[in-house]
Amino acid sequence: MKIATWNVNGIRARQAQFCEWLERDRPDVVCLQELKAEPSQIPTECGHVDYHVYWHGLRAYSGVSLHIRKGLFETDPVFSHPEFDMESRIVQAQFGKLIFASVYVPNGGKDYEAKLQFMLRLAEWTRRLHREGLELVLCGDMNITRTERDVHPRERKPGIIGQREEERDLFDKLLGQHLVDVGRALDPDNDNMFTWWAPWRNMRQRNIGWRLDYVLASPSIAARAVSCPVLAEVGTSDHAPVVMTTAEGLSST
Repeated sequence: MKIATWNVNGIRARQAQFCEWLERDRPDVVCLQELKAEPSQIPTECGHVDYHVYWHGLRAYSGVSLHIRKGLFETDPVFSHPEFDMESRIVQAQFGKLIFASVYVPNGGKDYEAKLQFMLRLAEWTRRLHREGLELVLCGDMNITRTERDVHPRERKPGIIGQREEERDLFDKLLGQHLVDVGRALDPDNDNMFTWWAPWRNMRQRNIGWRLDYVLASPSIAARAVSCPVLAEVGTSDHAPVVMTTAEGLSST
């Protein structure tokens, strides 16, 4: 099974790239972030007939979506939003005891406290799901570099939002013992694993970036993952897709 996440930085600007990538790689689950469009503005071409799709967005700002391949499970997905959702930042799809979620954490530049509160509530939500015996795949743009390794040395700036220790502490609390950072678990020694690059000075071509986009999964799901690469060649967003592939399908029971 392929589960992908991508901050498209505007679905209308990236609609052709999104459709081309979807046809090329055929992921089973797709989580998008930063749609910058309300549902009525989404191009019809982006609603692929092979997927159950839920668009959750605001005009020119934020927004997330979930795309679940039809027939992936015996039942159709039940889409909803956790109670702490704000500014169209999280959508989930549930199949029995399995939940997929697409999340776009605030970057914190305009309201840093709101970012911290969102992370706290996100962590509380994942702990509650774990206590209830549910399994989770949480994908998205966390707007936090988990460790120093997740920032190119030239981009490391003490105290800058996205690299602060209190943010990283909250990320660790989010993971706890019930979520795994799949990309890092499969490639622990990679010092060049970045998913976002500033859109100037050929930063992407030179791979001088930050790792902000993650696939986080319950341990039993992460244990089945065989790869989780960054597709740095895809698209013109300032973020690249990340795709987790598991050796077998996931169970909803």
